[in-house]
Amino acid sequence: MEQSRRIRGKVGYMEVFSFNAFAFSGELDLNRLAVKLGITRKYRWEEPMKLSPLTFSLAAADDVELVYLYYFGGVVFINCSGDIIARFLDGMPTYTDYLKGQPQLPYREEYRLEIDPSRGPAITNDSAVMPGFNLAFMDIICFVIAKSVALERIEERVDVVFDEVEVLIANLGKGTLELPDRDMARLASSILSFKFTSIAHIMVLDKPDITWDNPEADRLYLTMAGLFELNQRYQEIKHKSETLLDMTDVFSSLSHARRSARLEWIIIVLIAIEIVLYVLEMYRGH
Repeated sequence: MEQSRRIRGKVGYMEVFSFNAFAFSGELDLNRLAVKLGITRKYRWEEPMKLSPLTFSLAAADDVELVYLYYFGGVVFINCSGDIIARFLDGMPTYTDYLKGQPQLPYREEYRLEIDPSRGPAITNDSAVMPGFNLAFMDIICFVIAKSVALERIEERVDVVFDEVEVLIANLGKGTLELPDRDMARLASSILSFKFTSIAHIMVLDKPDITWDNPEADRLYLTMAGLFELNQRYQEIKHKSETLLDMTDVFSSLSHARRSARLEWIIIVLIAIEIVLYVLEMYRGH
């Protein structure tokens, strides 16, 4: 029996799949993790690693519980209880140093897929109903909600930086701007990482390859991407990042102007001291 029909569990006549997505704090190197797990295959950037959460081995055709891991730090559990999720997350640091000391994962998304031949297709922001099963549906749902939680992580980081900038603006309104060059560089680096991560790591603007050959999967992806507002959220992150970069340029210009003014005053003071010393020397000679 094919995998798509062996991993599902039934509730009455209706087949149900539950999804729980989380976001780690950054990128996850799947190929390095594969070596640690004894997996010989290579993973492309957009391809998830599908594991059994109980054995940390590649998912088998008869696995009821599954976990999808993505390069951009997203992880999605399918049909996994809270205990299984906790055991998997506790075991992951054994295979990757990146997750050692990983704090609680505050970014979470839940979803539900129902396969019911008696109903027509229906997709909402927390569940979907399909009359027939297609393994591509699993991949699409995992991909979208993994992107969503990863974007949530970036959105929160952007808001934190905005709060920092608001403090600087408040200080600037008082006529003070005390921001060392190292902190200015750190701020600019954080802002640029938002744009790079959302484009390159999370691939917000990219569609899964399967959508090009599967019209049903394409419709599901476009609908879910719209419901989760992936493109709009990316555009907002991009806009906020550009605004923050503009502010950083202003702060940098003001900092350089202040430094230049300070150097000019130092030069003026040194010249004045030299003149005073010269006058004193002349007075003594006279």
